[in-house]
Amino acid sequence: MDRRTAGGAGLALALLSAATFGTSGSFAASLIKVGWTPGSAVTARVLTAALLLTGPALLQLRGRVALLRRSSRTLTVYGIAAVAGAQLCFFMAVEHLSVAVALLLEYSGTLLVVGHLWLRRGQRPGRLTVAGAALAIAGLGLVLELFGNAHLDPVGVLWGLGAAVGLATYFVMSAETDDALPPLVVAWGGLVIGGAALAVAAVVGLLPLAAPRTDVTLLDSKVSWLVPVLGLAVVAAAIAYVTGILGARLLGAKVASFVGLTEVLFAVVFAWILLGQSLGLQQLMGAALVVAGITLVRVDELSSDGAIAVLTPHEDVALRS
Repeated sequence: MDRRTAGGAGLALALLSAATFGTSGSFAASLIKVGWTPGSAVTARVLTAALLLTGPALLQLRGRVALLRRSSRTLTVYGIAAVAGAQLCFFMAVEHLSVAVALLLEYSGTLLVVGHLWLRRGQRPGRLTVAGAALAIAGLGLVLELFGNAHLDPVGVLWGLGAAVGLATYFVMSAETDDALPPLVVAWGGLVIGGAALAVAAVVGLLPLAAPRTDVTLLDSKVSWLVPVLGLAVVAAAIAYVTGILGARLLGAKVASFVGLTEVLFAVVFAWILLGQSLGLQQLMGAALVVAGITLVRVDELSSDGAIAVLTPHEDVALRS
């Protein structure tokens, strides 16, 4: 697959991942409205998704179990930081901050990805990436109707920044290809370990659990509580994580993390469709800014790739010397 084709496929997969992740808010909201705690919704989501992916993951590992042992450290970090840590920190942040502020803090993780690539790999962000980041963050503020209503609690800010670290870890580790583990196996391993970590958090009292088996409302209709639980597990976890890892491996961590910002846009749209929540002009303007910001980052990435590709052998030797 050439670079352009891989980039197109990666962008499609990353957008699919963002869209499926974006359904989680609506599914979870329908459960929370009838008495589920956020911790119960996320724990059910992660553990059920891990169970659903167990069969396919074991089939892919057939005869290659040694790969799983060699990658156990990577999967542990991924499961604890990128799966359980990001979600636990976000829900803790929501206890002290508005959902809008908590989301904005979590998605500042995209800036941490840029910083990581700069400090660890020498990939200094170009002017278009910096401009794109500014546009995207401003757009998120409009989508989340943040401006003028922010209330900052220092404890909540710390939890929100913890969620940002978890999100950045997700994109950086999803883009790694050195361990040769298939994306589906990485997603499964992360969900198993993340689910175990969430269960421990529940046992020690960090994550209150309550899950009444009551019908919920979706699309103005009463449906079983199993519908949103399966939606969370199949769509917002299993499909979302697998496509997200595939997309990050094709796009790289930086571009994938900025495309991931569209999750907030998809979440607003799904809340409008599934729950009947309003979608205003300000949110549409914010969405346009986010898309513009992502476009600038992608153009910057393509420009950098092009600059590298046109170097002659003599120029390449000169740069390396």
